[in-house]
Amino acid sequence: MSTLELKNITTVVNHGTREEKTILNDLSLKIEDGDFITLLGTNGAGKSTLLNVINGSLRPTSGQILLDQKDLTPLSEVKRATYISQVFQDPKLGTAPRMTVAENLLLADKRGQKRGLRPRHLKEQLPRFEKLTAMLPNSLSQRLNTFTGDLSGGQRQTLSFLMATLAQPEILLLDEHTAALDPNTSAQLLELTDKVVTENKLTCLMITHRLADALRYGNRVVILKDGQVVLDTRDKTNLSEEKILTYFAD
Repeated sequence: MSTLELKNITTVVNHGTREEKTILNDLSLKIEDGDFITLLGTNGAGKSTLLNVINGSLRPTSGQILLDQKDLTPLSEVKRATYISQVFQDPKLGTAPRMTVAENLLLADKRGQKRGLRPRHLKEQLPRFEKLTAMLPNSLSQRLNTFTGDLSGGQRQTLSFLMATLAQPEILLLDEHTAALDPNTSAQLLELTDKVVTENKLTCLMITHRLADALRYGNRVVILKDGQVVLDTRDKTNLSEEKILTYFAD
């Protein structure tokens, strides 16, 4: 696992126009090996922008992104995918709808590997995939040969999470990955998230809009406001929902 460091990250959108806006403002953050951070902030605070800067889908206007002192800043989103996995809020993202559950898992299993024209050996992997999915909610172990596009939103998001963590990425990004699910499925996936991240000691940054979840999960809480870190703590002893809300006030 790895340490991710963001140094003086500034992100300006619509540069040079009347709509110019600074989303991240000279933000610095060090994510230590094995940290499970819950990231909070109001709409527009810069949470998703921060994840997009880390995964490479958005280049910062200035600053550096370092992974174990390796400069990721100039690398494309595709090249960063070797180190970074992400689960998005929309269950339709992160999986291939016209491929089966097993085929999606096979793709995820080969993340970061060189690919060529060779047999995929899918049948040989089915017993392993069945065992992996048996621990998951939503009966995915019985849907290995089902096209992903035919799954429910909860099943598809659970599959996305399994795919993102299958190869144990160096950095795992979760962008409100349970927000679009019903309360029961959301709770199940959060419990699974906590189990997988904790047991595998993954380095994880999870955006959540639920204050209770931020207090319950992870070892560290970070709050963004106006593109800057206004709270970064590992001590949740005296941290309550009421105290968190004070950081959101104007």
